[in-house]
Amino acid sequence: MSDPLLRELDHYVVLEPGGAERILSADETLHWLVGRLDTLAEPPADLRHLAGTGQRAQRLLETACELELEPGLVVQWFAVRLEPPGG
Repeated sequence: MSDPLLRELDHYVVLEPGGAERILSADETLHWLVGRLDTLAEPPADLRHLAGTGQRAQRLLETACELELEPGLVVQWFAVRLEPPGG
């Protein structure tokens, strides 16, 4: 998700297995991702070089839309625009 337009979006639809979809602000989504990363025994290989959970969550928010918490258990998030530009 390297499209610069996505960085302007400030809400995300969050999907968790067995749960209802939720719409969260960008800050809430980042906090939600930190919480999910904290449940992992070790971070995904492509995030290990980053200093902490906050940086890892930010990287995920900017570059991905899903995280496998355990085999077969995946959480997802998708950027959404709640209002048209300028209004």
